[in-house]
Amino acid sequence: MTSGRTFEDLVREAVDASVDGWDFSWFEGRATEERPPWGYARSMADRLAHASAALDIQTGGGEVLSCAPTLPPLTVATEGWPPNVARATALLHPRGAVVVASPEDAPLPFADAAFDLVTSRHPVRTYWHEIARVLCPGGTYFSQQIGPASAFEVVEYFLGPQPEEVRTGRDPRRAQAEAEAAGLEVTDLQEARLRMEFHDIGAVVHFLRKVIWMVPGFTVEQYEPRLRSLHERIETEGPFVAHSTRFLIEARKR
Repeated sequence: MTSGRTFEDLVREAVDASVDGWDFSWFEGRATEERPPWGYARSMADRLAHASAALDIQTGGGEVLSCAPTLPPLTVATEGWPPNVARATALLHPRGAVVVASPEDAPLPFADAAFDLVTSRHPVRTYWHEIARVLCPGGTYFSQQIGPASAFEVVEYFLGPQPEEVRTGRDPRRAQAEAEAAGLEVTDLQEARLRMEFHDIGAVVHFLRKVIWMVPGFTVEQYEPRLRSLHERIETEGPFVAHSTRFLIEARKR
């Protein structure tokens, strides 16, 4: 099962790789993740094709939005991380979409009832009252979100057992309750648990550098003993297996 490559080479390669945007092509052949059954990007594109004014919140590098074949006449995306703002602008401006630099925790810089469709894929946090405010009556919020205890095999390998309140965070039922409290009617809620495999230690390092909330403040130097131990485990036993959780939520403004 050995890869034939040294720990140092694999880690150096992962550290040198760019983590800008939400392009996960670097993982090709090195890690896999089962996809949710509902096909978010395809379903999002279907909704965009029938919208007149759409907002994509926390768009990352604009990768998902830019793949939609048809964009509404008014399409806006927000993003808070400067490198991603530049990447999203390069992808979306040629499509006629506007990218607005906006901190994730700030009020949305738009008027009330400005959009008939709001989308977001894997938002850090969902500000339901702001979403309800910018949606016009009858408008829709459509989102794929990270569920509870996602990839916690990775998290707990490095950080140890997590408190129950951390493990049960991002509960879909809580999201539904918060949406309804903001004046939205939840019309669809689906959940999935998905297998992940890391085939070398470089994939683990790149994952933790890219998805920074998994192990906050992660550095190779701080976790080198654990990384070396995991490298040896992968080399002798095969892929490190974890499970991500996702949920799809769609809500309509009354």
